[in-house]
Amino acid sequence: MPRYLPVLALALACCSGAGAAAPRARDLGVPFDGTPGPLNAITDVAGVTVGQVTLIEDLADGRKVRTGVTAILPRGRATLTTPSYGAWFALNGNGEMTGTAWLEESGQLEGPVMLTNTHSVGVVRDAVIAWRVRAGGADASGYWWSLPVVAETWDGDLNDINGFHVRAEHAWRALDSAQGGAVAEGNVGGGTGMICHEFKCGIGTASRRLTQPGQDYTVGVLVQANYGLRDTLRIAGVPVGQEIRDERIYSGADPAAGDTGSIIIVIATDAPLLPHQLKRLAKRAGLGLARMGSFAGNGSGDIFIAFSTANAAALGGGRLVQSTSIGNDYLDPFFAATVEATEEAIVNAMIAARDMQGNAGHHAMALPHDRLVALLKRYGRYTPRH
Repeated sequence: MPRYLPVLALALACCSGAGAAAPRARDLGVPFDGTPGPLNAITDVAGVTVGQVTLIEDLADGRKVRTGVTAILPRGRATLTTPSYGAWFALNGNGEMTGTAWLEESGQLEGPVMLTNTHSVGVVRDAVIAWRVRAGGADASGYWWSLPVVAETWDGDLNDINGFHVRAEHAWRALDSAQGGAVAEGNVGGGTGMICHEFKCGIGTASRRLTQPGQDYTVGVLVQANYGLRDTLRIAGVPVGQEIRDERIYSGADPAAGDTGSIIIVIATDAPLLPHQLKRLAKRAGLGLARMGSFAGNGSGDIFIAFSTANAAALGGGRLVQSTSIGNDYLDPFFAATVEATEEAIVNAMIAARDMQGNAGHHAMALPHDRLVALLKRYGRYTPRH
């Protein structure tokens, strides 16, 4: 007899479109500043690929698996051999992102960015090293020196987090299946069991196009959102959390608890930015988070990472290299784009999420679309999509 008798089939969902019938925030009339890219996703930055594995299973002993892995590859398959300039920033550090000491020291992101649940960081980190070794290209000894970047948020309310259901093969599947194109959002990948502002949440993405003299650039953002209190939630300036106060929104919520969630924000751009400039970009993600009503509470892990796909030739390992960069005086549009795309990515995560029954009888209700639209109209913030 098999160890587990699943009631729900185990879902292994790789990177794919969210589905034609799945609305996003703009489809519901939520207004945003800025001009998105064609996909309104992090994959609008050329070369960036995303892979996701979603694990949903009801076990025979009553435990419920609601978790997964998301992989972001800055240069697609070339991520194996060519680093990217990068930087990170912790708005509040009650969370984990591995590999940041070397990222801070070197200014280089050497590999993918992986997202998963808090107790699966170790297995995903080790899996990335094994993936890189298996791909070849190391020295004659077969040795690869690697400090992978793996970040987490806590899904232990909906997921049997201490069951350690994420395994190395799930991380490999996410990496090997990573592709460009539309990115699935909501209850997928590392965001499968996540909750934000006491509504079901998860993975979300958005982008902004910037027209500069002689060159167009893109800033893309992907979030794994699991933060925030209900009362502070604002969408397009509307106090949604104060208007929608149903007690059954999240059955595991403690009214006396503070903000003990987390969010990981990944920022990509094709603009030639150097590590110190990418650090400045990463900091601006916090302003997009603030637009949603977050105050980055004491118990929250709000950790951001930014990378640039430009300057590939300078990162090829040469002795003397030259990098180009945008002057600091011209960075304001990139700061604004980061704020705008971060805000929209979080709202997209909430809109795409669906109600979820999870572990230990916990239930998370998704943000009701009809009530959101009614509030946008009542507050004069509804913008119909043409």
